[in-house]
Amino acid sequence: MSRRPLPTEEEARRILAQRRTKPPMRPPPRASHKLQKFIKSLDDQFGRSANSLEGRWTEIVGERLARVTRPVKIIKARGNSPGILELRVVTSGALYVQHQQQEIIEQVNLFLGAEAVGKIRIQQGPIKPLATASQPRPRSRSLPALPPLPPAEEAELEASVAHLPEPLRKALTKLGKVAYARSRDEADDPYR
Repeated sequence: MSRRPLPTEEEARRILAQRRTKPPMRPPPRASHKLQKFIKSLDDQFGRSANSLEGRWTEIVGERLARVTRPVKIIKARGNSPGILELRVVTSGALYVQHQQQEIIEQVNLFLGAEAVGKIRIQQGPIKPLATASQPRPRSRSLPALPPLPPAEEAELEASVAHLPEPLRKALTKLGKVAYARSRDEADDPYR
């Protein structure tokens, strides 16, 4: 079997001019393009909603606005235009929220993504308190034990309320003991 001789330089140029070489492979598509539909469906189902905002509402708008506002819902607009954020606002805070609308929109868009919200609709009414772990616990109703009164002061207090009916006498006696104890504490305080 005889081998075919290699083409000359001129023949090689003519062959290459007639035939196209195989194009280089394209780079693989970006994952973001492939996952965009999937992410959009998840976003519609779970994401950009008032529920996702409510858990971090204090972080998003700040303590002052969080005390008077709650996100109700996000109304999605057609196409790619920004949506409308519906806020429930305490009646006394509505004017303040109206003046802070642009800042609220900016902060919400930082959290949800660019142009997620373009307008705010204010709904006046009562709001529920935010459920956070950092809320202070209610103070205990028990009072610290009072130091005993000197016998002379206690006798004077008992005599001043002796003519009153029983429930009122007990309440005023208790109040008088607290008042005496406080006045004594204030007298002992050199910085008062």
